[in-house]
Amino acid sequence: MSASVIAYDRGMGRWEPNARGRLERAALELYLERGYEQTTVTEIASRAGLTQRTFFRHFADKCEVLFAGSNWLQELVVSTLTGAPDSAAPIDAVCAALQAAGAAIQEGGDRPRQRQAVIDANPDLQERELIKLARIAAAIAGALRERGVADPAASLTAEAGVAVFKIAFGRWISQDGGGADLPELIKASFEELKTVTAGG
Repeated sequence: MSASVIAYDRGMGRWEPNARGRLERAALELYLERGYEQTTVTEIASRAGLTQRTFFRHFADKCEVLFAGSNWLQELVVSTLTGAPDSAAPIDAVCAALQAAGAAIQEGGDRPRQRQAVIDANPDLQERELIKLARIAAAIAGALRERGVADPAASLTAEAGVAVFKIAFGRWISQDGGGADLPELIKASFEELKTVTAGG
């Protein structure tokens, strides 16, 4: 996908607001143009019209630009799961929580697909993505235990849920803007899982 779809106004001064967003856009633009490994923090800051000092006020390193939203996404999943009705089956509560995450991701427009293209091209970033998913699975398992689901059921449900989410996300990414709805893909994938496990 062409990096030209990323809107960025290079005429903005250093004092302009939303420095974090500008740095994120500049970094992703450069990662797509040159490759993650070939891009430096200096180049990201320069492209954004900002200083290295400003970059490091927002991000620990150039990798963090791609994973800065991980904690927020995890918190969204856990809060949605925690707020699910007590009557909801664990797998259905997890499905609803991951659908909420999918809706949030989808609101990012082209950015999630562009981000994934960068990650897919770099083994270290792929490992970091797997760590992120493992943390989300652990958080889901913890939230299920809080709802009274004992282990190993809590851990199994969490791991299965994240696996379903990963597959649905992959299907959505491969659509390349073809109009598929990520939350609906997640729901449909959960239904397929339930059908298989029910022997249907």
